[in-house]
Amino acid sequence: MVLKVINHSFGYDMKNICTVFFPYEKIREQGREDITVITEMKNGELIADASAYDRRVKKTHILLQNEDTATAMSVLLYNALSELTGYKPPWGILFGVRPAKLMHRFSEMYGEEGAIKYFTDNFLTSPSKARLAAEVMKHENRTIAMSSENSFSLYVSIPFCPTRCSYCSFVSHSIERTQKLMEPYTDLLCRELERTAQIAKELNLRLETIYFGGGTPTTLSPLQLEKLFNTIEKSFDLSTLREYTVEAGRPDTVSAEKLSVLKNAGVTRISINPQTFNDDVLKNIGRRHTVMQTVEAFELARNMGFDNINTDLIAGLPGDCLESFKASVDKASALGADSVTIHTLALKSASYMVTRENTFDLTDRLTTARMVDYSIQCLTDKEYYPYYMYRQSKSLGNLENVGWCRQRRDCLYNVFMMDETHSVFAVGAGAVTRLKDQKTGYIERIYNYKYPYEYNDNFSEILSRKEGILKFYK
Repeated sequence: MVLKVINHSFGYDMKNICTVFFPYEKIREQGREDITVITEMKNGELIADASAYDRRVKKTHILLQNEDTATAMSVLLYNALSELTGYKPPWGILFGVRPAKLMHRFSEMYGEEGAIKYFTDNFLTSPSKARLAAEVMKHENRTIAMSSENSFSLYVSIPFCPTRCSYCSFVSHSIERTQKLMEPYTDLLCRELERTAQIAKELNLRLETIYFGGGTPTTLSPLQLEKLFNTIEKSFDLSTLREYTVEAGRPDTVSAEKLSVLKNAGVTRISINPQTFNDDVLKNIGRRHTVMQTVEAFELARNMGFDNINTDLIAGLPGDCLESFKASVDKASALGADSVTIHTLALKSASYMVTRENTFDLTDRLTTARMVDYSIQCLTDKEYYPYYMYRQSKSLGNLENVGWCRQRRDCLYNVFMMDETHSVFAVGAGAVTRLKDQKTGYIERIYNYKYPYEYNDNFSEILSRKEGILKFYK
């Protein structure tokens, strides 16, 4: 599609709103396309002119005194595209990752009810989504208050999986292709952990949470996992640690031996993530495990004493339907998952040829919205509450991802990360260290090499970049 921005500087906002309505389209500035959007400001008048195939909608707005121009232009384009496509995305003109953080800012200005009203009136957010953001905000604030000025968290990246899921956008690699990299990667990761711990000690920082993510950390062997855990125990001061999470994401990587290693290391929280409790859908997304393996892995972990187990589900997976998704949510709660994270499928760019039919076909978006609505209703009824939330730009229907938990099983790392509460020191391939100045709020990032082979081949540069942490703090 073509997007033209004339006489105003809100091109970034316009592009994001176009992506909400046309997530499969690559947005260009010129050329012949079936979909064209023109936004223009002329003599105090705002214009949004949108056409798609044989349909066209043009809307105008006279700018009022003291009116925020960017918001007014966004609302005008949203209304034009809603009329053009017949779809009203429930988050309105909001496209940011952290709606609860935005809700916090407006609540400080107007109070909670005033902030909810601001969301619905000014951002065109649906009342239910505005209240969801307010509810998440309240639970996030309880966790954020635990952090102190010298707090930090540790993220450990294990970018390997048994197979690569069809929807995956993370830096993860199937062990069929990268088996030979795993042992040297683990050895180098231990060295990076040791140097990171030295820096944290020199800066007199307080370690709040540890999070092993990926990929699938339990793809590593028990010996490799034990090596990493021992390095952390010897190198870091764990006396202040509030939470120790490991994603045992793929049920087919979970074994009694590995769980024993995790338990002995002091891991307090794990994730066992089926994404669906439907065997046919599992095959569609390239997962080589069954629903029964998920149930067995969950029960094994529970019997071995893990009392904080998360389960991830994805709304909108290929081949899934509303009734099947409802059954998955019901199954997760029936298993007694301490937290359930509901993700919305994030679309890959240019995943198929865009046609007139699928441009105006709302089936997938409406079905996914009903899936998400059911998860809210069901989990609320089962006494779960939403403790954190984030959004992705190309999710189906521009919907949200929400972590639900009960009995104060909030994942502290998720909240600290999403709120950008304090610094996160990240190690491993694809890891991004995020440094925060607590006085000014300024954030700086240090990037590791993305792929395991790059990480292994350029490890001296990885260690060199770690010195940026010292420079930032000093």
